[in-house]
Amino acid sequence: MGKYFGTDGVRGVANDDLSLDIAFRIGKYLGNYSKNTGKARIVIGKDTRLSSSMFENIIAGAIASSGANAFLLGYCSTPALAYVAENDDFDLGVMISASHNPYYDNGIKIFSNDGTKFNEDILVKIEEYIDNPEGIDNPTHEKLGNIFLYPEGIEHYKNWLKNLYPDDLSSFKILVDCANGSNYQIASSVLNDLACNVTIINNNPNGININNECGSTHLEMLQEEIKKDNYDLGLAFDGDADRLQVVDSNGNVINGDHIMYILAKYLKDINMLDNNTLVVTGYSNIGLHKALDKLGINRDVVANGDRYVLESMLKNSYALGGEQSGHIIIKKDSNFGDGLKTALCLLKAILHFKSNLNDLTKDLIIYPQLLVNQKVKDKNTVLNDTEITSKIESIKKELNDEGQILVRPSGTEPLIRVMVEAKSDELCNKYVYEIIDMIKQKGYDD
Repeated sequence: MGKYFGTDGVRGVANDDLSLDIAFRIGKYLGNYSKNTGKARIVIGKDTRLSSSMFENIIAGAIASSGANAFLLGYCSTPALAYVAENDDFDLGVMISASHNPYYDNGIKIFSNDGTKFNEDILVKIEEYIDNPEGIDNPTHEKLGNIFLYPEGIEHYKNWLKNLYPDDLSSFKILVDCANGSNYQIASSVLNDLACNVTIINNNPNGININNECGSTHLEMLQEEIKKDNYDLGLAFDGDADRLQVVDSNGNVINGDHIMYILAKYLKDINMLDNNTLVVTGYSNIGLHKALDKLGINRDVVANGDRYVLESMLKNSYALGGEQSGHIIIKKDSNFGDGLKTALCLLKAILHFKSNLNDLTKDLIIYPQLLVNQKVKDKNTVLNDTEITSKIESIKKELNDEGQILVRPSGTEPLIRVMVEAKSDELCNKYVYEIIDMIKQKGYDD
């Protein structure tokens, strides 16, 4: 992680620590980079939060002021932006979104023209330019760039999805929570075109209601609503729609681990689980590992973050990987996580097995898990404290192979995340707060 760019782009409170100056300088650098190394074509997408149009305008203006051309997708999901950047003859793509964060935050994510996160070496150079904005000319006259609307890119993305999964979904009755975010139009369009009987909730964004007690990070509304009618399942996206969480017909949560289990089983059954391996992070439940063992499916465990999941998949030619949060990558068709694509693949798996979510996950026993986020003054100070690291190692030995503890910094916020899995909720609570209490006793909390 750098000074500005974390594991998922630049993120912060809009117009405060994520300022217009920072956004302009990022756009200026990218425009100059595109003009000098590519075709001077950059596509921009945005989510529905209040500040997104403000950042869209400033970044597009910066790109044009450097002599490159900006193409505006408008409101779209992060995977839609990544798809268009890869397939519509662009040098790169910029997504304006803070994903699952509250509306007052925003972020800037940069994608290469192969659908992956942007080159880290160039991100370092962008950070240097943010701090010292020199060396880029200001062209005038006919050398200025232009700004174009590009709504057709959304149609290209939707058609791609429907061609990937051209299934008749008329047998499904589905409730969908769009989190008042990026998928508020795309999801219903695609599912309706595939004949799905779909009801959409939280699809009326007003700039400040994105992720507000709805979507993949707040499933309570979806869990209650699904019990009111005879739905087969419910789908929940986050603000920028690269993640998916699911609830079954009874309102039980089907998280990313459940989804990966079903998809791994499905891909293995159709001989498409390359190298018989699923890529997961340390946050995946130990129950998933035990269930996959019974299926004879291997795992590659990587650091938390979709960047590291994809890195392993590309390096080792794996077909499937993801996170418990529901950020799942199906490598056959793209290099990015996509909540809607994951949902379509999940529905295809259900059709393939002629089954339902309950039956498909009955052999997956999820261990109790507790995750607590502790705000701290300095993340590195906590992680380098020898007493704390010694305590973590002691807990690992006590848990043995019947649980796990993970203590890591947030990539986007001043937080230390402490997660414990164990045989009981009591053990989870005991071990988590042994670490949290040590952080507070040492005065590291903020």
